[in-house]
Amino acid sequence: MTRVSRFEPDRQLTVRMGITMFLLGLVYVGFVAALIVLLKSTALVVVVAAGLLVAQFWYSDRIALFAMHGELVTPEEEPELHALVDRLCATADMPKPRVALSRMDLPNAFATGRNADNAVLCITTGLRRRLTTEELEGVLAHELSHVAHRDVAVITIASFLGVLAGLLVRFTFYSGVFGGARRDQNAAAAIAVVMGVSALVYALSFLLIRALSRYRELAADRAAALLTGKPSALASALTKVTGDIARIPTQDLRTAQAFNAFFFTPALGSGATLADLFSTHPTLERRLDALAEIAARLGDGAAAEG
Repeated sequence: MTRVSRFEPDRQLTVRMGITMFLLGLVYVGFVAALIVLLKSTALVVVVAAGLLVAQFWYSDRIALFAMHGELVTPEEEPELHALVDRLCATADMPKPRVALSRMDLPNAFATGRNADNAVLCITTGLRRRLTTEELEGVLAHELSHVAHRDVAVITIASFLGVLAGLLVRFTFYSGVFGGARRDQNAAAAIAVVMGVSALVYALSFLLIRALSRYRELAADRAAALLTGKPSALASALTKVTGDIARIPTQDLRTAQAFNAFFFTPALGSGATLADLFSTHPTLERRLDALAEIAARLGDGAAAEG
């Protein structure tokens, strides 16, 4: 049975997660119904859609670790890292997640897993090398708050619809190129409609997930700052990581960008300018301003001045 943590509850986050899941559920039902009509195979669509959803939800931690070259580490292998996580979990009164280390220079961290009892907390060697102990503690508290608030599981489920739609676009495209669509106008028309519906569904899920992701990052910053009582350390970590990501090799950034919604900060290269509507994270300025307000309330002068 999952315990209730001492992370401050966030009603706005809970409401936003509920609304996002409800809207995505409507889109998902409509998407499956459209596929059944277009493909004329209820069993195939339901089995494939349900199978992919279960696979992504159940194995999301393994998928993320594999993609980010992360490996689970024991307390004997990484005693300092485990000690930090132990202390934070004791303070928050929450189950300790498995701890993983990714040997990438990209300075980042993420939490994933279907619930608090099956979560994984992963940091990169690039992040640990750049941050002080207090700064790393702030980042770890940020990621643990995602687990405690259950928004990691929500984002995992929510992102499934976009993944399914994207896979379907690719499948129908290649089946049209290499299959018999050129010889059958009806088949070509069906493929075009499926691709159009899939693209629309992908766009809707893309925007809904990003709207939720931006708020959940502010909520995690706030929860971490209140748990540790050191918003200035988290603000310092944010500033360091955001600045250093611009100098990370493009290849590493491309590997990580698919997981932006799960990361502490987005993996965007230098010169990347995205409209707020399409961003997975709030701007650095907004996050620092929010931490400064918390610092003023807590009397943490370093962050308030920043």
